[in-house]
Amino acid sequence: MVGDVPVGGGAPITVQSMTITKTADVEGTLQQIYALTAAGADIVRCTCNEPEAAEGLARIVPRSPVPIVADIHHQYLRALEALEAGVHCLRLNPGNIRKPEHIKAVAAEAKDRGVPIRIGVNGGSLDPALYEKYGGRVTPEAMVESALREIEYFDQVDFDLIKISVKASNVPLMIEAYRQLSEVTDHPLHLGVTEAGPPPQGILKATAGIATLLAEGIGDTIRYSLTSDPVDEARMGRALLESFGLRERKNVDLIACPSCGRAEVDVYKIAQDAQEAFADREIPLQVAVMGCVVNGPGEARDADIGIAAGNKRGHLFIRGTNVAVVPEDEMVPTLVEWAEYIKENGIDAALDRATATRDEARRAAEEDRQRNLNELGDDANDSEQVVELLKKSRS
Repeated sequence: MVGDVPVGGGAPITVQSMTITKTADVEGTLQQIYALTAAGADIVRCTCNEPEAAEGLARIVPRSPVPIVADIHHQYLRALEALEAGVHCLRLNPGNIRKPEHIKAVAAEAKDRGVPIRIGVNGGSLDPALYEKYGGRVTPEAMVESALREIEYFDQVDFDLIKISVKASNVPLMIEAYRQLSEVTDHPLHLGVTEAGPPPQGILKATAGIATLLAEGIGDTIRYSLTSDPVDEARMGRALLESFGLRERKNVDLIACPSCGRAEVDVYKIAQDAQEAFADREIPLQVAVMGCVVNGPGEARDADIGIAAGNKRGHLFIRGTNVAVVPEDEMVPTLVEWAEYIKENGIDAALDRATATRDEARRAAEEDRQRNLNELGDDANDSEQVVELLKKSRS
């Protein structure tokens, strides 16, 4: 338990992030903690790198909406102060605190208070002796050995409230380290690609590492380590877990077609407008934005609600059933209005609401579908014509 949040043991996978404020700035740090919580963070980490930071934690912890982890690096005394300040968890870096007596002193105090510790192995701060042992480079084996060595120190004081991370900025290295670690311990694992960098590359790297392991059933809590506003980290982490079905959806899952020659509207703009319109509404539905009615409602039939463009108008559909026709410039507001209705009243009530307009909507959608097919054909991008030209060019 990290505060009142369970980690491991079949509990929901949690999202973590870290504040970038000075922890001594209590109000500024709390403001960021609340923003992270609103974005989906279940647990938040704050640095405890100086005595003033520990004092700040003593003021922050009682007012935080989520459990607080104190990030400890070189000075073990900061860990003891953070525990006195009431934090819900510690993060220790084995590469930085190397004296066994210091590690065991912290573990003994944490044990007395029932506070868990994350062993945060980092490829960028591995013990020099392990670098040398494994040929002067970071290897999965070296990272796992570092974690196991730390666990041994904790075992000596009978402390087992442990979660572990073996982060690296190299994605394949990180994946293999976690795979090996999962084979030798049952302690909860905290996943992350450290120093992933700025979006969009940082998001891709973090997702590649974290998602691969989650798909293999490895991992209990995650963090996107981005060079960006930490709120982005919380949002990305939450979105990943929702896309895996590992957490209940908090906001819309917006799906949209990539557009093609059949599209009669700017699909990219409409999808962007819809994303902005739904951004802070917390409507846990799958919402579709489709560029035409030829395949739109069919391809997105599993969406809770969607809209497809055609002939200067939008065709609203619920679970693949056309229910209304609206002017093109009202597509997004109408989508939001009906999504709000479904959130409050449910899918069946929305379909009942549309009983009077359903037949008209179906006829209009079919008219636009046939018109589109007649004008552009099944192959709106003329791909088959291009193929024939390629064949002729070879002969």
